[in-house]
Amino acid sequence: MKILHILNDGPTDLSGIMIREQQRLHEVKVIDLSKRDISYDMLVDDIFAFDRVISW
Repeated sequence: MKILHILNDGPTDLSGIMIREQQRLHEVKVIDLSKRDISYDMLVDDIFAFDRVISW
C-alpha cells in the first residue's frame, strides 16, 4: 500500500512513530507543509496517486 503523510505543522513525536512503523510494511512518502518549498501541483498529484492520505 502507498501511504502519503501530510504534516501541516511539521513532524511530531506521534507522527514520527506512525510513519516509521508504516515504512516497515508499506511505501510511505512524507510532505512537510511547514517548509516553504512545496510544489502544490505535485502535492495534488500525490494525493490522487496514493492509496491512503493522512493529514496531521
